[in-house]
Amino acid sequence: MDFLVVLSALLLLMFAAYRGYSVILFAPICALLAVLLTDPSMVLPMFSGVFMDKMVAFIKLYFPVFMLGAVFGKVIELSGFSKSIVTAVIRLVGRQRAILSIVLVCALLTYGGVSLFVVVFAVYPFAAEMFRQSDIPKRLIPATIALGAFTFTMAALPGTPQIQNIIPTTFFKTTTWAAPWLGIIGTLFIFTVGMLYLEWRRKAAARAGEGYGDNHQNEPERLDDVTLPNPYVAILPLILVGVLNKVFTSLIPVYFGSTQTLDISGQPLTVQVTPLVAIWAVQGALLGGIVCVMLFAFKSVASRFAAGSTSAIAGSLLASMNTASEYGFGAVIAALPGFAWITGALKNIPNPLINEAVSVSLLAGITGSASGGMSIALAALADSFIQAANAASIPLEVLHRVASMASGGMDTMPHNGAVITLLAVTGLTHRQSYRDIFAVSVVIATSAVFVVIGTYYLFGIY
Repeated sequence: MDFLVVLSALLLLMFAAYRGYSVILFAPICALLAVLLTDPSMVLPMFSGVFMDKMVAFIKLYFPVFMLGAVFGKVIELSGFSKSIVTAVIRLVGRQRAILSIVLVCALLTYGGVSLFVVVFAVYPFAAEMFRQSDIPKRLIPATIALGAFTFTMAALPGTPQIQNIIPTTFFKTTTWAAPWLGIIGTLFIFTVGMLYLEWRRKAAARAGEGYGDNHQNEPERLDDVTLPNPYVAILPLILVGVLNKVFTSLIPVYFGSTQTLDISGQPLTVQVTPLVAIWAVQGALLGGIVCVMLFAFKSVASRFAAGSTSAIAGSLLASMNTASEYGFGAVIAALPGFAWITGALKNIPNPLINEAVSVSLLAGITGSASGGMSIALAALADSFIQAANAASIPLEVLHRVASMASGGMDTMPHNGAVITLLAVTGLTHRQSYRDIFAVSVVIATSAVFVVIGTYYLFGIY
């Protein structure tokens, strides 16, 4: 019964998200219905003590990143930098390679350490302009961005600085470069199969006479009558964001140390700096990128900055609230007895790598979060994974890579915060675009995990 309660809440939220209902409204409704069916006396305590607490904690940490990412994407758009880069890329690689270009740009930014959410805001203006000029259906943009940002560079490629590749290091005492050969094999599988799928969808649309389309929502402003900036200048802010992110990540711990104590009206306040380093680094990098755009294109941006920044901040509020509500939903579900029953049942899968892959994937799907699902799975099951792996002489580096890749599979179900943010930013709906997101970031990414496991058992390489 407890399991059915959790499953029903999950399916209801997925249905609501797919039908276009606000997740901000339905995430707490679905979570609290599950609590009501489990223990009615806990509805209000769960709402205030778990759902709201986790939602507010998410906004406290990440809203500045959402806001600065949205403003950065908007000034890139208003300056004409996006159109300049798109025009140069089309001239270089051809109109028929627009999908490949966007996937590679997303991959470069993600592997450079830029947050997945920031990548969505930053790349969308480029993608919209490139797809429009190449007359590729706009509905394929979310899947294209998802392939480049939410899959191989997030969890498979060795050394990626994304949180999904960092979390396993704390449980298995590994590094982000764990099992490099398996990571590269998984990357090649996801990239190759994902590109084949998206190209097949593009060609099918072309044969049907479907182009970019009209009357879309959240369209970037068209700049048809302006002189385009030099593409080398236009790409500079993107490069600067990646470089500054890396620089600030190294310098912030040196400058601030692990903690800072503030004296506010005679009352000391201690701030733990270490958990905030990555967030502060991204914020600083985005500010640097915005300033860079303004320095090179002040005249183009200044006259429209007030209206443009207002719409960007409104979009970032919606995106951050959507994701924060999902975060709260996952926290409530994880506190229910049905969730504990699920984690207990997963321990019965005998093969350690299959057990880990299924456990992390399933819990990431239930919570709607790659990092959240993996954290819960490893906190509950890491010791048993390590014991079973040692008994089977499986290196812990392999456990790391399987856990990281598995987190990036079923996490992108319809209620996933990144999916909802991606669709909100692009102005599309689940009904228009989720089928292709599901194909590249759930089916292909999950298949890659088992390809990697099979490769290890067949050849022993890692």
